[in-house]
Amino acid sequence: MDLAPDEAWNRILDCARREIPEHTFRTWLEPARPVEFRGDRLVVAAPDQFAADWNESKHAPLLSSLAPVALGHPCTVEFIVDAESQQRQQMDLFVRYQPSVTPETAQPTVAAAPRPALSSRYTFENFVIGKSNELAAAAALAVAESPGRVYNPLFVYGVTGIGKTHLMQAIAHAILQRRPEVRAAYLGAEQFTNEYVSAIQSRLTHEFRRRFRELDLLLIDDVHFLKGKEATQEEFFHTFNALYEAGRQIVLTSDRPPAEIPGVEARLVSRFQWGMVADIELPDYEHRVAILRKKAQLDHLENTVPEEVLHLIAEHVKSSVRELEGCIIKLLAYASLRQQPVTLELATEALRDKIRADGKNGAATAPAVSIPAIQAAVAKAWGVSPSALVSKSRARQVAIPRQAAMLLSRELLNAHLAEIGNAFGGRDHSTVLHSLERARYLRNADQQFAERLQLAVLQLPGYGS
Repeated sequence: MDLAPDEAWNRILDCARREIPEHTFRTWLEPARPVEFRGDRLVVAAPDQFAADWNESKHAPLLSSLAPVALGHPCTVEFIVDAESQQRQQMDLFVRYQPSVTPETAQPTVAAAPRPALSSRYTFENFVIGKSNELAAAAALAVAESPGRVYNPLFVYGVTGIGKTHLMQAIAHAILQRRPEVRAAYLGAEQFTNEYVSAIQSRLTHEFRRRFRELDLLLIDDVHFLKGKEATQEEFFHTFNALYEAGRQIVLTSDRPPAEIPGVEARLVSRFQWGMVADIELPDYEHRVAILRKKAQLDHLENTVPEEVLHLIAEHVKSSVRELEGCIIKLLAYASLRQQPVTLELATEALRDKIRADGKNGAATAPAVSIPAIQAAVAKAWGVSPSALVSKSRARQVAIPRQAAMLLSRELLNAHLAEIGNAFGGRDHSTVLHSLERARYLRNADQQFAERLQLAVLQLPGYGS
């Protein structure tokens, strides 16, 4: 029986929902709509060119592979740009920002536009793109080209020190370079809270509201710090609404996705998810090397730090981009103190807290630790079997050591969330995030948990006495 395009698309979506993370599904596939179905070919329209290209490269192969199950026969899924969207100016990624200007405000407003405090290094030109951040970078570039018209708000999340602030400030640099008159503010959630408290104490809340609600561009770093601050959340809610309804761009960062931020009102979480939610993962080895090369280039260190030293650092320092850059700074200071050139041997000595040495030949090696080794050590410390940690059991006596093992996998190996989820029974992204959050809380609040965690660490190669 012939199917309508909507029916064919819905059947494939039902299968895809089990394969794709929920926030990815909502962001990329839900806005798309089927326009043509010829049995062996399903054409789906995406809202804009960026979404069409992204879906075609990232999701079309998977969706096509699901067609035999969903439809009973092979079918190729293709993405195009929605014809109606192409005619709407607000969907054009490359239309430059044109703020409304009236005769009364034209010149004075341009001259008086505030300039946020931005780092000159945090530009798109200095941002190294890899697999871990390509989605966030592409979305940020689209926002910079067309602020307030696509991906509003843009919400970028990831662990500390992996480039969220860099990307946020790069957006501001790009917009302000093109249109210096744009009214922009960049600040952290803590600073927003402090300024609001000061405004209340000084009875200047009307000035505070005017300042933030008349912006063209608002960038708030670390919005997870709004948790538990009810009055600030109320004020931010109304500020968000005022800017959004006026078509002004909002960019937010956090250490976790909106739905995982504790102590934030549901109505704010909902608004955080209105636009684009993009994550940044830890960079892989090749990406880390590229980041270090860019650091060396920016600081004119190409002839000072040998390529082999960059590879050494990239191999052993995996926790964050910030730590990678910190190793270069520490290495240069050490070389200056010793009045010696930077060599592989000097780097191994200077960064000995990051790099362990093989006693036979002095070559730098990482301790022989793996996720299975961590699972075995944690299982022994808690008195359960390693197989229980990867089982579907949610019993407390299994869930707690599983969370502990996930935490050690993240902190000792810098394993990606997907890698951790796969190693613990195929658990999804949000489950891993929740487990890490819970384990960190228990480590600080439960002495017995902390002691068992330390006992597990001491059983690992290279960490015991």
